[in-house]
Amino acid sequence: MKKTIKRTFRVSKYVIYKETLVDYKEHFWSFLGAFFGIGIIAFIQSHTLSAAENIFLIGSFGASSVLIYGAIQSPLAQPRNLIGGHVLSALVGVTVYKIVPDIIWLSAPLAVAFSIVLMQYTKTLHPPGGATALIAVSSTGKIPELGFWYVFSPVLSGCIILLIVALIFNNITSNRSYPNHNRFKYLLKKKHEHIHKMKK
Repeated sequence: MKKTIKRTFRVSKYVIYKETLVDYKEHFWSFLGAFFGIGIIAFIQSHTLSAAENIFLIGSFGASSVLIYGAIQSPLAQPRNLIGGHVLSALVGVTVYKIVPDIIWLSAPLAVAFSIVLMQYTKTLHPPGGATALIAVSSTGKIPELGFWYVFSPVLSGCIILLIVALIFNNITSNRSYPNHNRFKYLLKKKHEHIHKMKK
């Protein structure tokens, strides 16, 4: 047990150290990824949806952007966590809202607590998922009217946009690789080696 705690502490320290290094190139790609990820969702919201339906951009996407563009090596930032965490939390939030719609002091903690446990159980822990569940039970206007459609749009559709942008901007240079999976890293390394040989 002691060894496990020490190892976890060492790994956490290393990840935090790596992610907080002052590397202006890394910051540049993080900025671009977040800018385009959120920008595309905001553009779709402002140009294709009427004012009454303007709920394509939800607050929890901002928190997801911090992870998937700024802390790409974190286990919590991986695609499984991004998609699974948001979708499962949205399902929990809508379900809780349908069972106890008018008791916010009960529905809010139930939605967040159940979403955390479900994410833990399914190994899809993604902190912004808690906010997605909370939005489902605490929002007024259009979101409660959506019911389970909230899971598909804005949640799933927004996650897919963020993920596609992350796959592009987090893999442009050979110093960054996302997702943090050995098989994917191997394929990416081969691709960069091939491009490097072509340039020669």
